[in-house]
Amino acid sequence: MFRIRFHGRGGQGMKTASHILGSAFFHEGFEVQDAPRYGAERRGAPIFAYVRAARGAINERGIIRHPDLVIVADESLVPVPAAEVLANFAPHTTLLINSAESAETWRERLNLSSPIICLPLAEAGEQAELPYMGVACAAAAARLTGVIGRESLGDTVAEELGSLGEEVVAENLRRALAAFDAMADHEGCVAEGEERLAAPAEGPDWIEMPLDLGEQATPAIHAGATSVEVRTGLWRVMRPVVHEDHCNKCVWICGSLCPDSVISTGAGGYPEVDYDHCKGCMICVAACPRHAIEAVPEHGAAGETAATHEEASP
Repeated sequence: MFRIRFHGRGGQGMKTASHILGSAFFHEGFEVQDAPRYGAERRGAPIFAYVRAARGAINERGIIRHPDLVIVADESLVPVPAAEVLANFAPHTTLLINSAESAETWRERLNLSSPIICLPLAEAGEQAELPYMGVACAAAAARLTGVIGRESLGDTVAEELGSLGEEVVAENLRRALAAFDAMADHEGCVAEGEERLAAPAEGPDWIEMPLDLGEQATPAIHAGATSVEVRTGLWRVMRPVVHEDHCNKCVWICGSLCPDSVISTGAGGYPEVDYDHCKGCMICVAACPRHAIEAVPEHGAAGETAATHEEASP
């Protein structure tokens, strides 16, 4: 059975990637499971999706604990503990990572003996490239398994994305086939993992549970405002930058519409964004009547933000 795990951020198409790869397996005669795992309002947050494919019935359920292939669409997820990119890595597990760095560089960083392959797609921060990242990752994964043909992949992409229109399908198909061809030297390097049977389970027995006092058994938080320590700004792939020279100081518009209330009135009456907790939903960008808020790729955005404030300063 092939056990494949996709890691990315909300908005990068990991759900679509798992579905395309699963459908391509199905067209080749495999039994398939594919599903994403994420919560509500998760753009930019770490998510993952998985695919199981086997020639026979699949009796496993739940998330994949022992992957044969792990695809990482956004290299910035690697050091994020919540992303669990390297969870249950085995010596045979292949890592396919979207990165311009070399495989040797990643091997040294991660201290891994497992196979590592780099697929240099567009940077995750480039908004124009986000819709195509998932399909490219799915196509590369298909080539690495060695059991999905180029024609079958193309038919699957056209079938799954057909409702989006001919132009969208054509561009996705172009990028998918380019990623598929780029992995030619690694075709078939991902082998099916061994069958894993559930260990014989013993019947349940009676367990004596001691009764704790209420003050011990009841969880309590003794400090206020602890949620501020959850840095949800790590989810962001695009950063809203305020251009003060175009701003009308109508903070009640962008501040009221921000779903996380991270926009407040700063110095001089201009909007001030709490980047530690801004998730990058870009509602403020769409709502600004003067178009004074710009969506900037997070990669290198800190310098852009500083430069903007310097230019606006008297």
